[in-house]
Amino acid sequence: MTTSTARNETVLAESDVAEWLQANPDFFRRHSDLLTALRLPHASGAAVSLIERQVEVLREKNQAAEARLSELVSIARGNETLAAKIHKFARRLMRAPTRRAVLAQIERGFREEFDTGHTVLLLFRPAPDAADLRFVRPVAANDANLAGFENLLASGRPRCGQIRDQQREFIFGPDSASIGSVALVPLAGDESLGLLVLGSINRERFHPGMSTDFLALLGELISDALARD
Repeated sequence: MTTSTARNETVLAESDVAEWLQANPDFFRRHSDLLTALRLPHASGAAVSLIERQVEVLREKNQAAEARLSELVSIARGNETLAAKIHKFARRLMRAPTRRAVLAQIERGFREEFDTGHTVLLLFRPAPDAADLRFVRPVAANDANLAGFENLLASGRPRCGQIRDQQREFIFGPDSASIGSVALVPLAGDESLGLLVLGSINRERFHPGMSTDFLALLGELISDALARD
């Protein structure tokens, strides 16, 4: 090849080829023989034709779409089930005639409807009518053991995940060693009422990435029920 011939050759970048094919979508219609003649590498090691590769790509996209749809359906069904449980929980609280009955229904509801084995309700006011309810813990809002929860209580938004050993021991006492994860739900009306803590032996039951919208709804229901005279 002479130097003159080399200078006349045009070197196309991959982007140029891709852009040209996009601008000329009928290229392979005019050269249909290339669809089967072109051989493309495959993960299996064997080369396939362009048509086979297109079919494979479409099949993969369809499978991904089906998987995503199945995931969304599963989430929707889970949310529907959870919404029904919250509705039943709300009716429990509405039917409770006294404050003590409200407290008893809170514990029973989480145990029966939400399968929460460890529920602790820290109340920032005296609760003489709940002395026999083990899950209720009256505690001063400025108790030193609540250090670290100030931002949580101020925000009013639930939080899930892990807490420090000292906090876990204060809340769960003898059961603290078995607690793998917690959900913290601030309770507030005109003033801060307390903190609902749900504990699970499963470290993944309550994790930082999970949605807390339903927990916030439960917190509002409980706050309103406890604020009643």
